Amino acid sequence: MNPLSAHLPAMPAVPAASGLAGRLPAVLAVAAVARHGSFTRAASAAGLSTSALSQTVRALESQLGVRLFNRTTRRVALTEAGVQFLANIQPALAQIEAAFDALDASRDEPAGTLRINLPRVASELLVMPHLAEFMARYPQIKLELALDDGFADLVGEGFDAGIRLGESVAPGMVGVPIGGPIRIVVVASPDYFQRHAPPVTPDDLAAHDCLCYRFATGGVYRWEFARPGDPRRVFDVLTEGRFVTNDLRTMVSAAEQGAGLLHVIEDYVRAPLDEGRLVRVLEPWCPSFPGFYLYMAGRAQLPPKLRVFIDFLREKRERG
Repeated sequence: MNPLSAHLPAMPAVPAASGLAGRLPAVLAVAAVARHGSFTRAASAAGLSTSALSQTVRALESQLGVRLFNRTTRRVALTEAGVQFLANIQPALAQIEAAFDALDASRDEPAGTLRINLPRVASELLVMPHLAEFMARYPQIKLELALDDGFADLVGEGFDAGIRLGESVAPGMVGVPIGGPIRIVVVASPDYFQRHAPPVTPDDLAAHDCLCYRFATGGVYRWEFARPGDPRRVFDVLTEGRFVTNDLRTMVSAAEQGAGLLHVIEDYVRAPLDEGRLVRVLEPWCPSFPGFYLYMAGRAQLPPKLRVFIDFLREKRERG
């Protein structure tokens, strides 16, 4: 949830007054604490003391007669009532944020906080290689990247846009291609293939240690292949292995150490392939897929900060 801190003055450390105008700073305080998961971090972002922010939230809870947060010395979490309250106010706060974004659209220079939700692989391949150039080109934009391999609620969680593979863009969202087609490869270290015969078909994977990726939802990624000569006939294989993780960079390291076979985007392992630390197998069975898309709720009143980010990524795609 975006606390609108880029547009509204700092939340005053005063008890919540009656009426919408008096309660709005406290409502923003609740949203900020929920977003940061901490009174300390939320207070730091708002330029307040932790005690002042806590006092504002407690005053609202007292006025409402409902506890919104459970607090311990180590953790702050919304109560059931707090979750419901936040869900109810999110649409209104999103409308207010959209109104400010519409005003931003009248500026000549893109400015403001740009919040993007994206998986780690997209961050490493598309954004981070060009981060310094983007920041130098648009000094008035504050870029916030939320690395998330799951699927975020863009509107509900206050993101301007997300990045995912084209096949994973949620229905109803507007997607813009930014990365070009990608190819999948299956790789392992030379040491691994000294101990195991390379697979010739995907059926051979049953006899191999396959490095497994587990999604935040709990499911394990099924490896995708296409029949040689017919890339449209894509099918998936549930692989087995003794190593499971939810981090792709860790999987690459495990593959380089000879722990097993890895199914991965080719560009993500370009350097270890070029240097011989990893070796390809099953090449005729490895298809290409639509690449990464930047997606958003709609194109209406697209703020300049997001428009220039899209243009920048597409520029890098065309040059790359």
